[in-house]
Amino acid sequence: MKVFSGNANPSLAAKIVEYLGIPMGKSRVTRFPDGEISVRILETVRGEDVFVVQPSCSPTNENLMELLIMIDAMRRASAARITAVLPFYGYGRQDRKDQPRVPITAKLVANLLVAAGANRLLTMDLHAQQIQGFFDIPVDHLYASPVFVRYIRDKKLENLVIVSPDAGGLKMAHAYSQMLKAGLALVAKERRGPSEVHAFTLVGSVADRTAVIVDDLATTAGTLCEAASFLKKHGAADIYAVVSHASITEVGVERLKKAPIRELVVTDSVPFHAPPEINVTVLSVASLLGEAILRIHNDQSVSILFNNEKQ
Repeated sequence: MKVFSGNANPSLAAKIVEYLGIPMGKSRVTRFPDGEISVRILETVRGEDVFVVQPSCSPTNENLMELLIMIDAMRRASAARITAVLPFYGYGRQDRKDQPRVPITAKLVANLLVAAGANRLLTMDLHAQQIQGFFDIPVDHLYASPVFVRYIRDKKLENLVIVSPDAGGLKMAHAYSQMLKAGLALVAKERRGPSEVHAFTLVGSVADRTAVIVDDLATTAGTLCEAASFLKKHGAADIYAVVSHASITEVGVERLKKAPIRELVVTDSVPFHAPPEINVTVLSVASLLGEAILRIHNDQSVSILFNNEKQ
């Protein structure tokens, strides 16, 4: 087994190999003067079980292309099996035709990964679960919930209610509410543009309760901040936010500075360097991904990692 990393999130890859107790695979990823990506694998991978850790976070196209080229290099170097490890699957929001003449880019990315030579995909908290069906290769889909649930339990928050910031995240919020034995609420929203959201109704009660908003992804943080403000207006005593992938832009950072969120809890699936004005806690998913890699390599069950009682 060998683990390699691209340039998207080398710190997470370093934690993964530390958990596994193996050295990082040696590779070199550079740029030609015109911006083309150059990859060279600096050790033999012939007959090896290879894992390439590379979330397709910002800059999305650069990181995705880097991953594809690394996979192609592994395939041409005769690796026995290549697993693409995408803690964050970019383009996951474009998973269906919801308007005329638009692409299904999540499916296109799946095709590209398979065409490059990936034999397996390991990912976490997909924006839409049906993306797994876009692949004709095995997909291991992990959840960050064991990491988050353990952290929230340790905080011993009282009178807890889990809130979904939109209808699409209701299933995820319901799962958290069951694990934490908490109440459930939903903020219905209207999206007015790619970065503008308007919350317009609340299903459930949050008055005088500690609300925890759960979401899989935040970029401009419009949905998150609008939901938090809406909950505050409806009498929430305290508001926390839990986000699996904090691919947050400068616009999102400015919104979070003004939002009534006591603490934002995220994972290190993508790099996020928050300013001191925002109270951010970053939880590592390295052990979760590392254990999954170990189990895939040893042909063991990965589903045990979904059990929150054992995390």
